[in-house]
Amino acid sequence: MSQIIHALSEISDRYDALFVDLWGCVHNGVTAYPEAVAALQAYRARGGTVILVTNAPRSRHEVAKQLVRFNVPTDCYDDIASSGDSARAAMYQGAVGQKVWFMGIDFDLPFFEPLKLIETPVPIARVELEEAEGIVCCGPFDPHAGLEVNRPAFLYAKQKGLKLLCANPDIVVDRGERREWCAGALARLYTEMGGESLYFGKPHPPIYDLARRRLSALSKQVDSAGILAIGDGIATDIKGAMGEDIDSLFITGGLAATETKTTQQPDAEALSAYLNKENANPTFSIGFLR
Repeated sequence: MSQIIHALSEISDRYDALFVDLWGCVHNGVTAYPEAVAALQAYRARGGTVILVTNAPRSRHEVAKQLVRFNVPTDCYDDIASSGDSARAAMYQGAVGQKVWFMGIDFDLPFFEPLKLIETPVPIARVELEEAEGIVCCGPFDPHAGLEVNRPAFLYAKQKGLKLLCANPDIVVDRGERREWCAGALARLYTEMGGESLYFGKPHPPIYDLARRRLSALSKQVDSAGILAIGDGIATDIKGAMGEDIDSLFITGGLAATETKTTQQPDAEALSAYLNKENANPTFSIGFLR
């Protein structure tokens, strides 16, 4: 059974580094959570290192710009590892070909900016689906529309044998009070239809490799026992941590607030039932990061 705690400070001294999810933990897609920011600031003040590990389908530099708009201060984290950077590296190595059909909105177009990490990048051209060798999916064209509108395009793509590069494995996020579909929902649909989807964010290994490289770049050598993953996504943050054999802190007041009956803290019985249903075992649980 996951241990319910009341504050990060109860357990933080056990860990040298935190891998912290953003959406639903540090901000709600509109503004920062003050208590979460204060908890991370206090942890860093005691000498801990915070790597923000996000399934955002964009570079860490674009994520940092977004955090400024959300009033997330730079002194609550050390660096950022994004699904976008992991996926961009794969794209520029030719994972889905040179001619790609892009799924997303204009806000996601920085995904195609040059990536310095790749010395000899494959030239990438955005084309119509009929000309494409693969699909780059940063998200739906309309995050509030039903997913079924994508079936005709996906059927055509599957018949052509196109691979779909998923830049954000999240299924949904809550922007303020409104829920939105993410790229992970499209990748899941494409896979269910018989297509092949490639993933690079949580819970898959590439983003954790990137997060560890971010630690190393800060001259921080931390083994798995010294890392705590924090997030509200049971299928991404928590299952990813379980796969990496690192401890985790489940934020129950995010995506699973209803299932865990979270107001300030989760209901213990509801939490237990939810974790059993999801076959997940976070080390700790808390209503909100604080």
